[in-house]
Amino acid sequence: MTILVTGATGRVGRHVVDQLIARNADVRVLVREPAKANFASNVDVVQGDMLDIDALRRAFNEVRTLFLLNAVAGDEFTQAIIALNVAREAGVERVVYLSVFDADRAVNVPHFAVKFGAERMLEAMGFSATILRPAYFIDNEVMIKDVIFNYAVYPMPIGSKGVAMVDTRDIAEVAASELLRRDRAAEKLPSETINLVGPETLTGLELAAIWSDVLDRPVVYGGDDPSGFEQNLASIMPKWMAYEVRLMAEHYVSHGMVPNAGDVERLTQILGRPLHSYRDFASQLAASA
Repeated sequence: MTILVTGATGRVGRHVVDQLIARNADVRVLVREPAKANFASNVDVVQGDMLDIDALRRAFNEVRTLFLLNAVAGDEFTQAIIALNVAREAGVERVVYLSVFDADRAVNVPHFAVKFGAERMLEAMGFSATILRPAYFIDNEVMIKDVIFNYAVYPMPIGSKGVAMVDTRDIAEVAASELLRRDRAAEKLPSETINLVGPETLTGLELAAIWSDVLDRPVVYGGDDPSGFEQNLASIMPKWMAYEVRLMAEHYVSHGMVPNAGDVERLTQILGRPLHSYRDFASQLAASA
C-alpha cells in the first residue's frame, strides 16, 4: 500500500521521501507546487495543502500509512485536525507524527502546545501511531551561521541545562523505519513515543566552544537573555513567529532538552549506526562557507 508524506518539500520531509524510495516503498506526497518538488519519477504527487479538503481526499485514496508533518504556522492546529479527520474518513489507521520534544511540558510555546494537542487527537481517535518527538534541529544553525562566522558570537539562547540537538537526517531515517514497520505490519501495532535526540547534550557555552575549535578563533556565547535574539529574528520573520522562538528559547534556558535514560541507545539501535554529531555538522558548515 501507499505511504502519504506531508511536508515533503521541507528539510525533514524530503529526507523521509528519499529514505522511503531507497527502501522500495510506494510513496505519495502532498505539495502546494509540484513543479518545484523535484522528486523521483516514481513518487506520486498530489497538488494541494492541508486545508484543501478535495486535495486531501485525493491524496488519501488507497493510502494505508501517513507521515504527518505540520509546519509551524498560525493555523497549524487546524491543519492537523483536518488532516487526521480526513485520514480517518479514508480508513487510514497508521500514522507517524512529527511532534516535538517536551510537547507536554512547554505548553506556553504555541507549536509545542499544538503538537501535544495533535498527540492527544491521535490517541483519542484510535490511530496506531508512532509519535516522534525531536529536539532542536541541528540544521537550524544555518539561520545563525552569519552571526557566528562574521561576529564570532553564538547567538541562540540555549542556557546551561543543555540541549541534545538532532540532525534532520537522523529524524528522517527513524521516521522512514517507523513508517515501514507500521505499513508492513499484518495488523495495527500499539502506539508509542520516541524521543529524537543527538548523541550529546550541549550548553550554550559548550556550543560556542565547539565553534571556536572549528573556526580556530574565539567564539563567545551571546547569553541567556532572549530579548535581543527576538528583535533580530523579527526583522526576517513575522513578529508572532519571532516571539514564539523567544518562548522556545526561554524553555531551553529553564528546562533544556535533556534526553531520558536510554534515548540515545534506542536511536542507535534503530539506525544501526551512531547519531550525527553537532561538531561534524559545524565542521561541514564551516567548510562550505
